Amino acid sequence: MPELNIEDCINDTCPWSGKPVKADSLTRLGEQIVGFCNPGCRDKFAKAIDHFRLAANGRSA
Repeated sequence: MPELNIEDCINDTCPWSGKPVKADSLTRLGEQIVGFCNPGCRDKFAKAIDHFRLAANGRSA
């Protein structure tokens, strides 16, 4: 998987905390790079996305 670069991030602040994003806390959402203030917020986002994807497919998390 290609390295994620903060320069490609679509947001400047973490969606969970409102703090500035950091280069070690990026993830891909579709074709876009989303940033978070720390790996914990990034992982919380990934877990939430997985939950919604399962629900959309009629399965429970």
